[in-house]
Amino acid sequence: MSCNCCQETRQSLPEMFGSNVFNDAAMRARLPKNIYKKLKSTIDDGKELDPSIADIVANAMKDWAIEKGATHYCHWFQPMTGITAEKHDSFISPTASGQIMMEFSGKELTQGEPDASSFPSGGIRATFEARGYTVWDCTSPVFIKTDGSNTTLFIPTSFAAYTGEALDKKTPLLRSMEALNAQAVRVLRALGNHTSKRVTATLGGEQEYFLIDQQFIGKRADLRYAGRTLFGAPPPKGQEMEDQYFGAIHERVASFMADLNEALWKLGISAKTQHNEVAPAQHELAPVYATVNIGVDHNQLTMELMQRIARQHDFICVLHEKPFAGVNGSGKHNNWALGTDDGINLLNPGATPHDNMQFLVFLFAVIRAVHKYSSLLRSSVATPGNDHRLGANEAPPAIVSIFLGDQLTDILQQIKKGGASTSKQGGKLQLGVTTLPVTPKDTTDRNRTSPFAFTGNKFEFRMPGSSQSLAGPNFVLNTIVAETLSEIADHIEGAKDVAGRVQLLLQKYAKEHEAIVFNGDNYTEAWIKEAKKRGLPNIRNCVDGIHAMVEPENAKVLIKHGTLTETEVKSRHEILLENYAKIINIEAKTMLQMAKREILPAVMQFAAEVANGINAIKAAGVKPETQARLLKKLNTDISAAAAAVEELEAAVAQATGHAHADKKAECYRDVVVPAMVALRKIVDGVEPVVDAAVWPLPTYADMLFYR
Repeated sequence: MSCNCCQETRQSLPEMFGSNVFNDAAMRARLPKNIYKKLKSTIDDGKELDPSIADIVANAMKDWAIEKGATHYCHWFQPMTGITAEKHDSFISPTASGQIMMEFSGKELTQGEPDASSFPSGGIRATFEARGYTVWDCTSPVFIKTDGSNTTLFIPTSFAAYTGEALDKKTPLLRSMEALNAQAVRVLRALGNHTSKRVTATLGGEQEYFLIDQQFIGKRADLRYAGRTLFGAPPPKGQEMEDQYFGAIHERVASFMADLNEALWKLGISAKTQHNEVAPAQHELAPVYATVNIGVDHNQLTMELMQRIARQHDFICVLHEKPFAGVNGSGKHNNWALGTDDGINLLNPGATPHDNMQFLVFLFAVIRAVHKYSSLLRSSVATPGNDHRLGANEAPPAIVSIFLGDQLTDILQQIKKGGASTSKQGGKLQLGVTTLPVTPKDTTDRNRTSPFAFTGNKFEFRMPGSSQSLAGPNFVLNTIVAETLSEIADHIEGAKDVAGRVQLLLQKYAKEHEAIVFNGDNYTEAWIKEAKKRGLPNIRNCVDGIHAMVEPENAKVLIKHGTLTETEVKSRHEILLENYAKIINIEAKTMLQMAKREILPAVMQFAAEVANGINAIKAAGVKPETQARLLKKLNTDISAAAAAVEELEAAVAQATGHAHADKKAECYRDVVVPAMVALRKIVDGVEPVVDAAVWPLPTYADMLFYR
């Protein structure tokens, strides 16, 4: 607490954390004991929600929210736009006397009705078929959020069409959690664990982002409309000095981070780690783990709050995967683990993993899932922004492989040969300085180039892009692991010698799936060739990644475990293709506008100034040789840029002429994107020779280094 009476009294961090969340402590304090127990049973045990308690819970939430200044509530959902949506209603209810009372019913809590025809549906909803439903996800706590002067109670919900199909990212995630739990518990029972009642995936989503000064957004149409720079020559200094990574945090950035942390902590989001990332102006935030659906909700809130709080500090928070060419882009590392309701991390190897049968079974289930469904996992991170990042020696390649490290790879090889009897140990780190403590050394190094790396007691899926929702990667991961656990349960349930049958099964898996394990440098050309020999798919672009979703085996596993219906698989395939086409179309039209209305006029103006200078120098009786060479280059570049503009206009016209989503997306990929690259190459080449006073756009040097 501050001793200065003029300063606002601040809560301590323990008091602040979760203060705007109707969490377990708030429920316990405000709900009758029997109602609390029924709601907790639904949340913790997956039992069906008792409709009779909804009115009581809603009233308690309303009273709590009003005490915190809320006047409205909203159903908060995650449609296929990739961002969140919200519909606000006030608590007021008119009375016969012309007054109002504050009401919030159980029905208003559990069900809402937004317009389902105005969100992407992939053909599930026609324009005239408007009815859709939002349904309360009671496993993700409601929370209070203040935007400007408006304070609202936010209710996390699923979103579905009138006909029952999911139109959002949360519903498939919740379904996949149920599938994973069912199959994991089967395996635990077969292995002799009769105490754990529930298995849940956990998520820690690391978020990378850029901060640039707000003044530049008004001068860059590409940042406004596309979220990335479509033109820009390299600055004199980039990231080659390696001085940004983990460097001292600029005080202005640190102030932003402090306000962001406070806002996140109040919402129960355990923001833990913050630091400068590799590229200039790039940073990262990492939370502590949460249940996977809550982790996804938290990441969506984190992205939203980053952008809002950045504006308060006169920054723009840029979440695109590749906002600046030539420097590192941004990812979102998906740290995924499996835990039981009684506190067991099923991916914790323990001191002697070679004889930890439970750990090995779940480890091999993940290995088999990732190998068997690698193209589906790749499809879950197929976004237009990720096309600029994956395989660019700054992020994992487009080839899915698993890093196990020395210890687990050795155990896999032992199992392959008949059985594991030893585990490599890490030892101690000796630094040769007596005053430094002896440090325990991990059993293996880390591998930052791996797409899917085991990192001690979890897997880190490093391929998701910084701007995308983590719901898709996690519902795919949950589902494919549920499938392999189902196979294992079928094999060992009822066996007289469970240990012997497990050993034979793991030996079979070690032989079948060692090809997916790679502990080396994933950035090298040698690995690309080796991966091809191993039969690992190399899906190089977003459109091919989206198509992989509907491959028969991939669609089948999603449908089998109820994560998506056949109709939903087809609709999402179409939505994602349409989204790709729309994004590239916006980028192409933005490039055309900038080239025709800003860049070409500026270069022509400068060329005219050079020409006038040449005439003046000639009149003085001097040969303007250097100026003539410059004018010739400018004239050549103007002609080339004008031709490239025409080529891009023709390419866009060709792409928009396709009626079907697949042909349209493929045309944008194969025709429009190359035309965009060609135009950019010309413009970026002329930028360094044009007078800085004439050049119309803030440069990379301006944006990346101005603080």
